[in-house]
Amino acid sequence: MADRRDFFNVRHPFFLPVGRRLAVVVVTGGWAMLELASGNAGWAMIFGAAAAWCGYEFFVVFDPENYKEKKDD
Repeated sequence: MADRRDFFNVRHPFFLPVGRRLAVVVVTGGWAMLELASGNAGWAMIFGAAAAWCGYEFFVVFDPENYKEKKDD
């Protein structure tokens, strides 16, 4: 069973390619703009915060070693 910390794990090996990381930031940021244009400020803040957090994790503090498979010995 997955640990609840794994639910928001953005340092998963799936996110190692830059295209996937960029797609997540663009989609969440675009969704925030769509919600804001629709007049839903609450959802816009939630998706905007998600985009900002992913952008920070994926591009500002990015270290490829954090995205490697961890082996349990």
